[in-house]
Amino acid sequence: MNAICHPIKSLAALAGLFVCAAAIGQPQPAQPAQPAQPAPAGPAPAAKPDAKASKPEAKQETPVLSGTVKSIDGKDIDLSSYAGQVVLVVNVASRCGFTRQYAGLESLYKSKKDAGLVILGFPANDFGSQEPGTDAEIASFCSANFGVTFPMFSKVSVKGASQHPLFARLSAAKGEPRWNFTKYLVGRDGAIIERFDSRIAPDDPAMLKAIDAALGAVAPAATNPAAPGSAPATPAAPSGKP
Repeated sequence: MNAICHPIKSLAALAGLFVCAAAIGQPQPAQPAQPAQPAPAGPAPAAKPDAKASKPEAKQETPVLSGTVKSIDGKDIDLSSYAGQVVLVVNVASRCGFTRQYAGLESLYKSKKDAGLVILGFPANDFGSQEPGTDAEIASFCSANFGVTFPMFSKVSVKGASQHPLFARLSAAKGEPRWNFTKYLVGRDGAIIERFDSRIAPDDPAMLKAIDAALGAVAPAATNPAAPGSAPATPAAPSGKP
């Protein structure tokens, strides 16, 4: 009995192996493809700003010596014609306690104009109504009493709402005039160097030192022709004096 059972078991085992082999050889059904998941909705990333396009343009400042002014005899004068010189801008008046400074300003102008200094006188009636005359009357007064030869201009306002643009630029840098005969020193390069108040006389040592230092500075390469009423700028001679 045992001898008969062993072959039967062996045959069953072989049959099982054939069934497994047949199952292994059968092709497996393909799995259905999974649908692609949509990308999550949301705002697109912001584009990086263009550094060149977003950079604000540098604001160019108006040069101090720019624009047209009227001379005291009614001629149009371009202030840029004084560029490259050392300029002393003064608001003047005929009935002021400092009116005598006209003499000192004229002396200063004559002594240094050949070195490149020009003085610009602007009559103004802003302080104590001390310049009430017409341009013709002011010109006659200055010539008869002080022999003024430096450039003089038509009467303007040097402060307040009607302030002349030149004095607006000077005031922005060094403050408004507080009285008649305030003096603003402008260098050859157009930079406002200093302001000297009314009590500073034209022969004040500190002011003369500042003027001489400005005259000794090298003028810009490109300068305008000499302005009317002034001599061509020449280099200042070296001096051992302050």
